[in-house]
Amino acid sequence: MKVVGDNGAVPDSADAADSADSADAVVHLVFVEPRIPQNTGNAIRLAAVTGAHLHLVEPLGFSLDEARVRRAGLDYHDLARVSVHPGLDQLWQDLGPSRAVYAFTAHAERWHTSVAHRAGDVLLFGPEPTGLDEAVLHDEHVTDRVRIPMVPGRRSLNLANSAAVATYEVCRQLGHPGQQ
Repeated sequence: MKVVGDNGAVPDSADAADSADSADAVVHLVFVEPRIPQNTGNAIRLAAVTGAHLHLVEPLGFSLDEARVRRAGLDYHDLARVSVHPGLDQLWQDLGPSRAVYAFTAHAERWHTSVAHRAGDVLLFGPEPTGLDEAVLHDEHVTDRVRIPMVPGRRSLNLANSAAVATYEVCRQLGHPGQQ
């Protein structure tokens, strides 16, 4: 795992020990192979203001030091916990076995609001515009597949908006820990 530094770049010396404080994250927000830098920048900002830990699973469709990522994240990069994982196997290893993992897909029957969340849950989102592939949706680590309710016939929300809706539902259920 690589931990993203203050400037959005991945320091050479970062390792899993650098993010030991992620154990106290209200939620682990995971973007698998994100493609749009602005969505990731917005998720960095979301992580900073909610106490979430943002995990990005490579390959990324952009460089984390791109201006579009920095602009969307504004000055929140140094306030957010962001880790980059070379693949899902490494993500699962870094997160450990005791977490509930909720995969978000427009094809699930269960709403995200029907889950009784606990601190440290994992919210798993796929790349724009395809979402999570079948192999990931049926990965042994996935506890359940959930969706955000929408008007029928619509494809999906923007990735950053979906992540915000889901993250704030976890925060709401947990009583907004660490938030005012």
